[in-house]
Amino acid sequence: MQRSRVALYRIVYIKPMQKTMMVHHLGAKRFAGFNEHGTSMVLDTNDLAIGLRPMEALLVALAGCTAADVVEILNKRKTPAQSYRIEVIGDRQDEYPKAYTHIRVKHIVMGKGVTLEQLEKAAKLSHEKYCSVSATLNCPIAVEVEVEVETA
Repeated sequence: MQRSRVALYRIVYIKPMQKTMMVHHLGAKRFAGFNEHGTSMVLDTNDLAIGLRPMEALLVALAGCTAADVVEILNKRKTPAQSYRIEVIGDRQDEYPKAYTHIRVKHIVMGKGVTLEQLEKAAKLSHEKYCSVSATLNCPIAVEVEVEVETA
């Protein structure tokens, strides 16, 4: 007698602009975050951290997002940056949840033909129109929390 195979599929609808990330506990106070392509980042809350702390990663995400915009805008204006860096300083509450209360983003560019006015316009466009991280930090976000206990 031949047994039939039954395949169980879980169909999950993912919205076109939806992003799914996974974080795995590595032990102690260390975690690895992964995107759907397997690219990873170490998040660390140990005293001797080897990875970024989650709140540091948030600042890096803001800097990376706006940097990509500014570089592209300067390139389109035919004034590419020869060197470019962003310094981000976040002021946090003293008490839990120790959220950021103020973030300063400083764009520092050197490039032939780049003027302060051009850089200001590029930074403003990024922070007010293009940078998803900046937009996210500037609006209320609905966070839904679900819990599940797996059995062995």
